[in-house]
Amino acid sequence: MKNSFCLELRCKQRWQSGCGQTRQAEVTGLWLHLWTMPCTLWVVWALAAMVSLSMTRPPDRTTAPLSCDAAGTCDGRSRSLDSIPSGLTASVKSLDLANNNIAYVSKTDLQGCVNLKTLQLDFNTIHTIEEDSFHSLGRLEHLDLCCNQLSNLSSSWFQHLSSLKFLNLLGNTYRTLGEMSLFAPLTNLRVLRVGNVYPFAKIQRKDFTGLTFLEELELDASNLQQYEPASLKSFQNISRLVLHRKQPALLLEIFADLLRNLESLELRSTDLSSFQLPSLPIGQNGSPLRKLVFRTVEITDMSFSEILKLLNYFPRMVEVEFEDCTLNGHGYFSSSALEEISDASNLETLTIRRLQIPEFFLFNDLRSMYQFVRRFKRITIENSKVFLVPCLLSRHLKSLEYLDLTENLMVEEQLTNSACEEAWPALHTLILRQNHLRSLGQTGEVLLTLKNLTALDISKNSFHSMPPTCHWPEKIRRLNLSSTHIDSLTPCLPQTLEVLDVSNNNLDSFSLLFPRLRELYISRNKLKTLPDASFLPSLLSMTVSRNIINSFTKKQLDSFQKLTTLEAGGNSFICSCEFLAFTMQEQQMLGRILTDWPERYLCDSPSHVRGQQVRDTRLSVSECHRVALVSALCCALLLLALLTVGLCHRYHGLWYMKMTWAWLQAKRKPRRAPARELCYDAFVSYSEQDSYWVETLMVQELEHFEPPFRLCLHKRDFVPGKWIIDNIIDSIEKSHKTIFVLSEHFVKSEWCKYELDFSHFRLFDENNDAAILVLLEPLEKKAIPQRFCKLRKIMNTKTYLEWPQDEAQHQGFWLSLRAAIKA
Repeated sequence: MKNSFCLELRCKQRWQSGCGQTRQAEVTGLWLHLWTMPCTLWVVWALAAMVSLSMTRPPDRTTAPLSCDAAGTCDGRSRSLDSIPSGLTASVKSLDLANNNIAYVSKTDLQGCVNLKTLQLDFNTIHTIEEDSFHSLGRLEHLDLCCNQLSNLSSSWFQHLSSLKFLNLLGNTYRTLGEMSLFAPLTNLRVLRVGNVYPFAKIQRKDFTGLTFLEELELDASNLQQYEPASLKSFQNISRLVLHRKQPALLLEIFADLLRNLESLELRSTDLSSFQLPSLPIGQNGSPLRKLVFRTVEITDMSFSEILKLLNYFPRMVEVEFEDCTLNGHGYFSSSALEEISDASNLETLTIRRLQIPEFFLFNDLRSMYQFVRRFKRITIENSKVFLVPCLLSRHLKSLEYLDLTENLMVEEQLTNSACEEAWPALHTLILRQNHLRSLGQTGEVLLTLKNLTALDISKNSFHSMPPTCHWPEKIRRLNLSSTHIDSLTPCLPQTLEVLDVSNNNLDSFSLLFPRLRELYISRNKLKTLPDASFLPSLLSMTVSRNIINSFTKKQLDSFQKLTTLEAGGNSFICSCEFLAFTMQEQQMLGRILTDWPERYLCDSPSHVRGQQVRDTRLSVSECHRVALVSALCCALLLLALLTVGLCHRYHGLWYMKMTWAWLQAKRKPRRAPARELCYDAFVSYSEQDSYWVETLMVQELEHFEPPFRLCLHKRDFVPGKWIIDNIIDSIEKSHKTIFVLSEHFVKSEWCKYELDFSHFRLFDENNDAAILVLLEPLEKKAIPQRFCKLRKIMNTKTYLEWPQDEAQHQGFWLSLRAAIKA
């Protein structure tokens, strides 16, 4: 029962996980075998199966969004798509879906793309394309289906692709090109790439029918087993063939069908170690072939001699190229074969890149090649570990005009042997880029034998420094010293130069005179300003990009009288107001001279505009007119100060300030002194012009009265050396009453104003009757200043004592004053 329950659980889980009837039948079939298992094992088995099923579920078919621009170019490359995105319309003109997981193309996927011209589906997992999937693509010109899993090719795919010019079917899994003529509808096809490493095994005559105007064919026939003769003869205009072939078998049969039309032949990934050349069925005029390329080919001394025999069939051949090839030999080539072709050959260009010679230490000195190479005009031997060109070989290269020994092992000592007397007599261009040269002076000395040398490239060597003087071939006009780690220039450089490249070094200045220099390349250095134009009177073109130049001016540009092109982008431009004003005013001139304007001209500072294009940058008025703004602000402040002084004078502002200060001082003191601290019965405030009346009459009547009154007078009772304002405040606070002797002189007295004001602030604010007003003479209320508003109010609401002019009334006045003081 337990086993039955566990199996039932297993069946239920499998059914719920979406296995369907197939998985259910699978479980049922296992019943008899598993029914005796313990339940624990059943549970373990069920869990493991569930994990397995979760891992084998179909992938999520969510489509990643495409990136499309206004021109109709859509990029969906490398987005993990497992189907062609839906919703594609007629606006799409180029669709790149390469490097995804698309496995199926249905007839509805592309039906809306009626204007599509380019479709890239390479590097997917496409195994099925429905009939008429490309039915609506009548304007398609480029179709790439490379590197998928198409095992069968259908002619119906191409039935409506009459505009197709490029088709790539490389790297799929088909064995043949179909039962019918696959490419017959493609009457405008110009480039075809077809075949695979394995299992493509058979080519038939019908396969390429209809491709009359094909110009280029790349055929991967690496493991081709059958080739029907004349299968490639239908091509009438073909000019280039790229053939992948592991072994030389069937090679000549394929060549024989195409050599009447080919101009360029490239052979890839072929082992020619055992290659032997029989006679080829080519007419008396020979083949029009002009270029022969061997890429990733293995050869031996003997097979190389056989390859050279091919030149007898190609009288128009001018260029031979070996790239990534391996020579399993010691350089003992057939002298007879070389002699046969030396006179008839028209070869001018030999290119060798990354040649591997496993036993190079046993390699011969190439004496057998001397006569063969004497007509070569251009030789390139790149990255092939060349450390010496024997002097005798150099002397035989009498026609050589161009020699490129880039990325080899040349040093000055061996170069002396290579450039010996009478070596390379016609050489005008020598490239020694990225070798092991160390001394610039010695290099120039060695090359003095090259009388016709005009162009020298010794870039990417480690010179580091430059001697003060050097000797160079007298005709040298072009010199490339880029990436040589030099940090300064000296008169070592020849004055005859017309083109100089010192890019990617550590130069911080350029101050050498070159009267003939027309082109200067000095990018990726540490220049802070443009070179001085007086040193370069003939300069036409200059590149100073990626330095640390902050700016340049119209005056600097105008100083280069003959300059037509300037490349100065990628510098650390300070977008000052002056620089921006210059670029704004001279837009037309900058667009004409600067080849990389405006894209590569970006602001480095100020920080808030960093990264913006100089052409589009604008600064605020405060940044561009700071001096004028500060001047205007100072003038405004000065005017404000003058206005303030005027207003203070007009409206007694200084007085208000003084009173405010005094009031603040008074506020810090107690509101009212305690009774025991009162020293005077009254403080008398009066004008100096009224001192006779106060000091003679008032003092006599009050201080000599019984009982006497003690008065506080400033002349007599103020503490010497104490601030007068403090004296006034203290005297008022220590007096029971304050008597103001009012007169015209009082109103005009500054100190009387202070005394009255302190009484105003200190006494009137306490709402008491401590002030006694005595009018010594008639005084109109309007004579009292408006700022004494409370005094004016008191005079309007309260009575005051008025000194009588009639002497008979004086006694009554004094009685009233004594009563007021006692109150």
